[in-house]
Amino acid sequence: MNILLALIIFGSSCVSNNENETPDQESNSNYEYIKSEKLSYRIDTLATGLDNPWGLTFLPNKDLLVTERDGEIRIIREGKLLEQSITGVPDVYNKGQGGLFEIQLHPDYQSNGWLYIAYAAPVSGGGNTAIMRAKLGGFNLINKSVIFQAEPFVGGGNHFGGRMEFGNDGQLYFSVGERGNKSNAQTLKNHAGKILRISEDGSVPSDNPFVRTSGAKPEIYTYGNRNPQGMAIHPTTGEIWTHEHGPMGGDEINIVKKGVNYGWPEVSYGKNYDGSILTEYTTKKGMEDPLHYWVPSIAPCGMSFVTSEKYGDWKGNLLVGSLKFRYVARLELDGDKVTHEERIAENLGRVRAITQGPDGYIYVSTEGPGMVIRLVPK
Repeated sequence: MNILLALIIFGSSCVSNNENETPDQESNSNYEYIKSEKLSYRIDTLATGLDNPWGLTFLPNKDLLVTERDGEIRIIREGKLLEQSITGVPDVYNKGQGGLFEIQLHPDYQSNGWLYIAYAAPVSGGGNTAIMRAKLGGFNLINKSVIFQAEPFVGGGNHFGGRMEFGNDGQLYFSVGERGNKSNAQTLKNHAGKILRISEDGSVPSDNPFVRTSGAKPEIYTYGNRNPQGMAIHPTTGEIWTHEHGPMGGDEINIVKKGVNYGWPEVSYGKNYDGSILTEYTTKKGMEDPLHYWVPSIAPCGMSFVTSEKYGDWKGNLLVGSLKFRYVARLELDGDKVTHEERIAENLGRVRAITQGPDGYIYVSTEGPGMVIRLVPK
């Protein structure tokens, strides 16, 4: 803990504009480094005192947008948290796990300026996950429109999903949890417990798998998901990888495949929270097996592939945050197989988001305490 406090106090306050530079350009001997299996790294603390920083998104000018779950969007500029926050943020259903989730930029953001905001929207009878499209005008969101609203409207505060990625096909993929109701995940009549796919304006792509299925929600791309809170594009294959929470055990990593049933709650490696048997099946015909799972649960949140040359043997690894055990899991891969796992960045807080910045460094947000850090290799 003393090392952690020293790292927080001594955290860097400058972001390099050159990918070949190390932040601050000071002698490595001035820092305390943490030794991991493949490299040593230090932790630079960029911002503290945040309220549950849920999402991290870099703008082309290297500003880092940080979403706070209570409905704020903050900016870290040149390593410093600005006092002024973004205005015009949509009202959020800030109950339980609900609130403001994350931001994704349109693939052609530099030409069209569109950004996409996932959040729990307050609606009649409760709330559910929504997607807003907007532009940034200075410190204000403008040209706003809600392009998607998940159904059903639920009064509880559990399992909203809320992660997004634009696929290489230009379509927006995003997760909606099953809202605490297991049966939602196996029906095509609502959006809960699914990965959904829409076009940039919110319309439904004509090649979605259930567009012609009577009674099905046309936005559905996969089903049988519990509560996916990690999503990332594989840097080589272009596939969309997700992870999702299990109950008591049974967290999963999956690859998103068109029209596939991922099994929740019919198959799972987890148990009910009271320890009773949830299902006798861990695999079943017609349902996709996870490529990796955790027992006990780590409560995964946030995910990013390492593509930067800065991290040596970490390149090609997958990073997954743990809310429960407060660390980042570094997963070594052989194709779609996890071959080794190491805990890094331990005891900093409940990890919410992980991203690799345009400078090639890895950025992490945590809650309890609410902060944004950067991992800098030696």
